[in-house]
Amino acid sequence: MLVPPPNFGLVEENLYRSGAPDLLNLPFLETLGLTSVIWLAPEEPDDAFSDFCTSHDITLHHLGVLYSTNAWDPITEDIVLQALHLLVQPSTYPVLVMCNLGRHRTGTVIGCLRKLQRWCLSAILEEYRRYAGQKVRVMNEQFIELFDEELVFG
Repeated sequence: MLVPPPNFGLVEENLYRSGAPDLLNLPFLETLGLTSVIWLAPEEPDDAFSDFCTSHDITLHHLGVLYSTNAWDPITEDIVLQALHLLVQPSTYPVLVMCNLGRHRTGTVIGCLRKLQRWCLSAILEEYRRYAGQKVRVMNEQFIELFDEELVFG
């Protein structure tokens, strides 16, 4: 039986999003043929997931630890830019973007990616809210709305 991690979703071909996996989810992740994982949480991924990445030659980009020590801190523009720089590189794919629950940090990065893809704001926020559920953070929505996508390439 294959069980996806919490808040798992297909963003587009070879680009996935989710919350942190546990042992039950690793066989499912194996089927994705991942090359990279972008880990946005400030905490270290658990040993089982780190070992899974190592044993499957998956590059683990731990961006969350660079600028935050608290899971409640909002994601920074620097982290979003680093994640987007990875997401515009074909060598990063197939890739999974994740944080603890796959809601806020992941949703903010995916929302900013959608701005790069020229989605309308209402569609971007609808997608963010679908994964955030009852835990929508207005500050994240404002971050997405005000994010200057020119920073990615300029």
